Amino acid sequence: MEQTPPFTYPEVGATRGVLPEGYHRFRLRRPIGQGRALFEYAGAEILAYRMQKGTGIFRHAGTPTAEPGSAVTVRLGVGPLGITAPCRVVYVLDEPDRRGFAYGTLPGHPEIGEELFAVEYDPADDTVYGLVTAFARNAAWYARLGGPVVELVQRFVAGRYIAALPTSV
Repeated sequence: MEQTPPFTYPEVGATRGVLPEGYHRFRLRRPIGQGRALFEYAGAEILAYRMQKGTGIFRHAGTPTAEPGSAVTVRLGVGPLGITAPCRVVYVLDEPDRRGFAYGTLPGHPEIGEELFAVEYDPADDTVYGLVTAFARNAAWYARLGGPVVELVQRFVAGRYIAALPTSV
């Protein structure tokens, strides 16, 4: 039987609620459009790793759609400076007004932490929002060397994740 590597942080699942202390924490929520149909469509696209594919960092997933326990590999960086970063899906959101999934870092990832990719539907005004929530800290020496620049890059990529979502059906 194949051993599943452990997550590299103890707060597994914490993107569901209060983000833990001791990490760089961020939340980016932007409107992407209107309507329940867009919410349903965007939610399905997120579960099919569209946010990662849309930014060009997606390399491989063990399942065609996100499921708890699915292995996901992304490639971070540019050209020969890029590194492959292993993750695993922690949980899937399938709520009436929230859809998405979170993955956490595995050994070999340059960071330690978790990231949630989701859409939210506000029935009060019919708005659909893209959401990225994360907590992370540098694990690899080269990530620590980048310091605050790494945090800026994370925020930039979070915006690109949301921009990769569909804005109409």
